[in-house]
Amino acid sequence: MPRPIKCRKVDYNPGSKFFKPAGIPVSELEVSVLALDELEALRLADYEGLYQEEAARKMNISRQTFGNIISSARSKTADALINGKAIKIEGGHIAMAERKFVCLDCKYEWILPFGTGHPEKCPGCGSVNIQRVKEDYSVSSRGRGCGRR
Repeated sequence: MPRPIKCRKVDYNPGSKFFKPAGIPVSELEVSVLALDELEALRLADYEGLYQEEAARKMNISRQTFGNIISSARSKTADALINGKAIKIEGGHIAMAERKFVCLDCKYEWILPFGTGHPEKCPGCGSVNIQRVKEDYSVSSRGRGCGRR
């Protein structure tokens, strides 16, 4: 019996979820699906230049699992580029990271997903005297068995 898949922490949600070669209708293209955890592995290793051990720690997985994910992601991406396939980004056994903020005036606390920027004012009282709660690293479930229960 295989081990259950461990939830992978992802800090980045791409704005674009579909890429295709120019000038070819989607209906004529084969589509390669890249999971969000595979995209996160590409981002950490190839874009940010992290070593696998550090990238694995950021994703809350083992170094070996990270190596398997990055290998799969690179293979799918190379196949799509070389063979003119479209790339669709979706799915994966992930938990999107969130950030927690607190208003220093009214003590109101709230959570926002990563990538949404710093809030301008407190949703409770409208104060601009807000800060991020540093020790918090919450996750929201994306996929079966992911996140806190």
